[in-house]
Amino acid sequence: MRTPPQPLSAADLQHRLATLPGWRVGDGTIERTWDFADFRMAFAFMTRVAADAEALDHHPDWSNVYRRVTIRLSTHEAGNRVTERDLELAARIDGHAAAVAAE
Repeated sequence: MRTPPQPLSAADLQHRLATLPGWRVGDGTIERTWDFADFRMAFAFMTRVAADAEALDHHPDWSNVYRRVTIRLSTHEAGNRVTERDLELAARIDGHAAAVAAE
């Protein structure tokens, strides 16, 4: 049986978010919004994120309206609080956003 991930303290979370520009603390989450050039780019971004979310077995709460994508991350097994898993996925998400924007 796997040990549940531990939530980050508020101070640790703030310190760690400094390495993830654009992400902010939400209500028990970290969150960020991107505006892409068009819907096709937004959907390409979401497709890449979905592949990583499946690989990590860690799925975001997200929404998409036309070219805008908002993602909120928290860990259910940690009482819907932010853990290392969320920060790892956030860093991967940032990489996908940069890659899609560069295409």
